[in-house]
Amino acid sequence: MDIQDALIAFDALSQETRLKTFRLLVEHGTEGAPAGALSEKLGIPHNTLSFHLSHMSNAGLVLSRREGRSIIYTVDFAVFQDLIRFMVEDCCSKDVANVKNGRKQGSTLIELSELPVCCGTK
Repeated sequence: MDIQDALIAFDALSQETRLKTFRLLVEHGTEGAPAGALSEKLGIPHNTLSFHLSHMSNAGLVLSRREGRSIIYTVDFAVFQDLIRFMVEDCCSKDVANVKNGRKQGSTLIELSELPVCCGTK
């Protein structure tokens, strides 16, 4: 991921409703959740949620698919992992902080055991 892509992603996540929505979608994993369920859980109107999901989709963070009459939204975990990698690798060398695929499909394991040392804090 380059810095422009990271800026677009962070811009999309720098609003409270979008960040809450994104975190809720992360909880739903690769199965995702229908827009109606997200709207209900977050307590926000459908049209407001649609605007925010569109913003995150344009940033490449969220994917959508149609299942019957519902639109199911999921986090694009590949992009999310790239964003995490971008942040970790800029702080420390690749030998110190590693991002790996976790055992659970779509999960990420971040090894940061030496992060405080390499970044000058304890």
